[in-house]
Amino acid sequence: MDHDIQMVRPQNGADEAGKTRIQARNEKRILDAAQEVFAAYGFHGATIEKVAEKADMSKPNLHYYFKRKTDLYVAVLRRTLETWLTPLAHLDPEGDPEEELSRYIRFKVEMSRRSPIASRVFANEVLQGAPFLKEYLETNLRELVESKSGVIRGWIDDGKLLPVDPYHLIFLIWAATQHYADFQPQIKAVMNMPRLTKDYFADVSDSLIRIILRGVLADKQESTKTPAETPNS
Repeated sequence: MDHDIQMVRPQNGADEAGKTRIQARNEKRILDAAQEVFAAYGFHGATIEKVAEKADMSKPNLHYYFKRKTDLYVAVLRRTLETWLTPLAHLDPEGDPEEELSRYIRFKVEMSRRSPIASRVFANEVLQGAPFLKEYLETNLRELVESKSGVIRGWIDDGKLLPVDPYHLIFLIWAATQHYADFQPQIKAVMNMPRLTKDYFADVSDSLIRIILRGVLADKQESTKTPAETPNS
C-alpha cells in the first residue's frame, strides 16, 4: 500500500531530529494549512495549489517539504494520531484508575477544543473506510488498545474498577470526547452559543468524568447507592 501512514518521511532528505527551526516552522505552517483544506474539501477535492495558497507559500517551496498530496494528507493524519494516542500510551498500570482516566478524558476534551478541524479530517478518513489509515489501525492502534485494555483489566482484577469491557470503555471515551469536536455546529445551535468557550469545555470535562467514572469505579458505585439500595448489616 503506497499510502500507508507509516511511509511519511521528511521530503528533503533530513530526518526529524535534523530539521532546522525554519524547516520545522514551515512544515507546521504547511500542515496547519493542509488540515484546513482537507477538512473543507476532503482528500479528493483538496489540491497542492489550495494548500500553498492557504499557507501563503509558493508551490515549489511546498514541494520541498512534501512531494505529493498523499504525503501531505498522511502527514496530517499522522500528526493527529501521534497527539491523540500519546496520553493513552502513557496510561499507567501502577497509577490510580480515577486519576489516570480523568487525566485522559480531560486531555481528549482539550484536544476537541484546540483542534476540532484535525478531528474532522480524521473522522472523514474513517467514514470513507480509512483507505490511508487501514493498515495503521489494524496494527499499531490495535496493539496499543489491546495493551491498554490489559491495564484496565488489571484494575478490574484488583477490585478498583467494576467488571466492564475495557474496549467499550475506551471507545466510549473516544466517542464522548470527540463529539465536541466533530459536532460543534450542532452543539452551538442546541446550546444557543455563538462559540464554545474554554469554561464550557472545562464543564464538559467535569461532566464526562462524573458520568463515565461513576459507571466504572468500584468505590464510586458503592458511594452513590441510596439507603434503600444498601444491603442490611
